[in-house]
Amino acid sequence: MAIISATPKLRVTIEFGVARLYIENPAKRNAFDFEMWRALPPLLRAVDAAEDARVLVISGAPGLPFCSGADISEFSNLRATSEGGRLYEDANVEAFDSISNLSKPTIAAVSGFCLGGGFGIAAACDLRVADGQATFAIPAAKLGVGYPPAAMAYVVAAVGPQLAFDLFYTARRLTAVEAKERGFVSRLFATESFEGAVHALAENIAGGAPLTLRAAKAAIRAAAGLPGASSHEQCEALTSACFDSADYMEGRAAFLEKREPNFSGR
Repeated sequence: MAIISATPKLRVTIEFGVARLYIENPAKRNAFDFEMWRALPPLLRAVDAAEDARVLVISGAPGLPFCSGADISEFSNLRATSEGGRLYEDANVEAFDSISNLSKPTIAAVSGFCLGGGFGIAAACDLRVADGQATFAIPAAKLGVGYPPAAMAYVVAAVGPQLAFDLFYTARRLTAVEAKERGFVSRLFATESFEGAVHALAENIAGGAPLTLRAAKAAIRAAAGLPGASSHEQCEALTSACFDSADYMEGRAAFLEKREPNFSGR
C-alpha cells in the first residue's frame, strides 16, 4: 500500500488502483481548517500523477463524519474582514477545483455530517454515495457567510438551482433519503456494509479503461458547464485517443474471448 500525506489531517493511501483520501480532524468533528484547504490541491496533484491510482474516494477517516464544514473557530481571525474572507474563499475554490479537475473519477463517500464546506467537497466530486446516517446542509445564512460564483457553480451543478435556493435560503438539513431522491446522492448503502460497498464500487470503476473514463469525465464536465471544463476540441482529442489505444484492442479481445479485460491506461 502506497501512502501519500500532506498534513496529519489529510491522509491518502493507494491500493489496488483505489486512492483513498481520509479527512482526519477528530478534535473539530472533521471540520476543514485553512491549512487543510491549502494542502488539498498539492495532495490531489500527487494523486493525479500516481499511475497506480485510477479512482479517488474521499471520506472521513474510520469512525469520523465526512466533513462538518469549515473550522468556524478560525473565522474571527482569518475571515474577520472582506479581504480575509476573499482569501479564504479563494482557498476553498482552489480546493474544489482541484477535486473537480482531477483527471480520474472521484467519489465522495458520505457518512454522518456533510455540511457547508463539506457539502462543497462532495459537490465537486463526480459521484456521491452515502449511508443512512448521512446529513447534508449549507448553513451559510446562519453564519453570514457569502459564497462566490465559482464555489456556487459546483452546488448548482450537483443539485440544480431550485434546491440550491432552498438549501441556502433555509439552511435546512437533508436526510440521506431526500438527498438520494433529489439526485445529490447516486446510491445509498446500509451503514453496516458501507465501507465494503464503497470499496466494491471504487474497485469496479478502477477496473475500467482509464482513457475511456478520462474522456467520459471531460465530456460530462463540459456538458455540465463546470468550472475549468475541457473545450470541445480537447474532449474530441481524448475520445480519439481511446480508439488509438492498446486498451481499445484489449477491450475488443477480452469481449471476444469472454474474459475480463486487463487495461493498462495506454
